[in-house]
Amino acid sequence: MSTPPAALLTVPEAMARLKLGRTKVYDLIRTKRLISITEGRARRIPESSLAAYISARIEEAA
Repeated sequence: MSTPPAALLTVPEAMARLKLGRTKVYDLIRTKRLISITEGRARRIPESSLAAYISARIEEAA
């Protein structure tokens, strides 16, 4: 049984899920706190990257 491929989100989708603005999301990508991939001009953020970012923020807050 194979694992389903990771869902890739657009920047606006990631913004909506994180409830953050465009500049902040691109800042997180630039500082490597949020991993993204680029194919041509399209930037995509794996759902697993969002989950890892949220988990790290929760651990920092605890």
